[in-house]
Amino acid sequence: MRIAIGSDHAGYQLKQHVIGVLEGLGHDVDDQGTHSEEPVDYPPICAGVARTVARGEADRGIVLGGSGQGEQISANKVRGVRAALCNDLYTARMSRQHNDANVLSMGGRIVAFGLADEIVTLWLSTDFEGGRHVRRVEQIAEIEGEEAE
Repeated sequence: MRIAIGSDHAGYQLKQHVIGVLEGLGHDVDDQGTHSEEPVDYPPICAGVARTVARGEADRGIVLGGSGQGEQISANKVRGVRAALCNDLYTARMSRQHNDANVLSMGGRIVAFGLADEIVTLWLSTDFEGGRHVRRVEQIAEIEGEEAE
């Protein structure tokens, strides 16, 4: 899989760690920054990751910050993106099975490296269940389309 990834300064250390995990799993990683712990604004970085996914240039995206909240919100402003904040295994699984999330958000000040490894691995390996969930994902897309008009 091709994975786009980005973080702000608070998520930088976790991003560097997750890149190693992704590469170890054999994924192609598109690191969109930041490239240090110098303070930066996260919205442009997260929107860039989300746009890469929405354009089909990456299969999935990962955005990281202190809590992951703002990063998820920023990514979700991009049409076609379903970003999910997953700081635990249950939400990681459900975000894929029920919501077909295509961008994962995590908080570097919340999630330790070991748990991040498990979340990323589970999130990437979990398939969308389809079925009744398709209708709901389509309804989300309809709302998104209405708001874009």
